[in-house]
Amino acid sequence: MVRGLVTRRRRVVPQRFRAGTYPGRVSDNPPVRGATPETAEGPRAGDALVRIGAIVFLIGAFATLATMMPLFLGSDPLPWVFYWVCMLMGAGFLIAAAGVLRSVAAQRRQAREAPAQPREASAR
Repeated sequence: MVRGLVTRRRRVVPQRFRAGTYPGRVSDNPPVRGATPETAEGPRAGDALVRIGAIVFLIGAFATLATMMPLFLGSDPLPWVFYWVCMLMGAGFLIAAAGVLRSVAAQRRQAREAPAQPREASAR
């Protein structure tokens, strides 16, 4: 090994990655963990469907547990109506998925309608 050929070079950092060149606004106050941002927005599109879907899913999940318990306890099975109520689990999942898709569509529509905002030039 030849010692003379090994050199130590300083690492060159491109201008765009140096401190103080962030293109957006930066707050001096860090956000408080667990605090919600202060916005004037109400419930967004699809939120109600997601909540309703979660409730329907939970009803179906409890019905599934109630339907399966007699099989493990060795008692008589429940009436056929309980088996139909178990299908609410899948229906609740579909309702919640529809709410998520509606929310995504509303956000895409909002982003498409918003005018493109030019980036602010750095003060430095």
